[in-house]
Amino acid sequence: MRGLLIVNPRATTTSPRIIDVIVQALSHEIELDVRVTTHRGHASSLGEYAVSEHLDLVITLGGDGVVHEVVNGMLGLGRGDDLPALATIPGGSANVFARSLGLSVDPVDATGQVLEAIREGRSRYIGVGCVETHETRYFIANAGVGLDAAIIEAMDRQRAKGKVASPARYLATTISEFFSKSTRKAPGLTLERPGGERVDHAMVALVQNTSPWTYFGAWPLDPCPQASFDTGLDVFAVQALNPITTMRAALRIVWRIRAGSAGNAITVWHDQHAFTVRADSPAPLQVDGEFVGNITQATFTDLPRALRVIV
Repeated sequence: MRGLLIVNPRATTTSPRIIDVIVQALSHEIELDVRVTTHRGHASSLGEYAVSEHLDLVITLGGDGVVHEVVNGMLGLGRGDDLPALATIPGGSANVFARSLGLSVDPVDATGQVLEAIREGRSRYIGVGCVETHETRYFIANAGVGLDAAIIEAMDRQRAKGKVASPARYLATTISEFFSKSTRKAPGLTLERPGGERVDHAMVALVQNTSPWTYFGAWPLDPCPQASFDTGLDVFAVQALNPITTMRAALRIVWRIRAGSAGNAITVWHDQHAFTVRADSPAPLQVDGEFVGNITQATFTDLPRALRVIV
């Protein structure tokens, strides 16, 4: 088996010693090519390389960001059964994708799980989300328009200054962004799905390709607990950021409550294959925890069985 290991050396929970142990373990089972990312977008290029070289397997060592880039590189060249299989070893802070697949958050333990799956020939196909703006992006975990994207953008600014992306910093940033004037007076979002059903004046739209949406430390946060790699996309839209609606939405997310729409305050769509989000004026967009810019329209679609993963 010919495989490519793509390592993000700046991931939160990796170290040179851990990387060395993992490389040695994988090399015993796989004809392994190891590449270390050096800049943003590098992993996407390596995903393209894996497809063009007809490799059997791509393994990521890092967080959701490196998985996101690799998937975009692979799917950017097309879809089909001839794509390499994908495996992931968690090394970031949230590791939503790895946890959703049932992998340990410990990278060495997760390596053992991946090797066991390879020996036993275990794999599964998963759906992937796609969002089209002025470009096409694929996502494996989540996307969002509005407040959550504003939080990601603020965190990116802090990380650029050398700050660590800890749960406490995320909480402080969330509170700061929630109470900022620009967020509270954010442009209204309109969500529309085939058939003409619309949601008007939303302040935030969270899109899930799997459950949970993300983690606060070890605690899962989940607006749409029914979301799954085996179904379409799930959407959680909040139509007001007043104290009562915000508290109701927060409780549902923290306690993973399976509930539907709530009047004109919260809208939940399950198993969606396509929908569009439009903004009255440019609104922030995040994809797999990466801030990608401000948009006025984004079209989301579900791509069933787009990737084969080792698990």
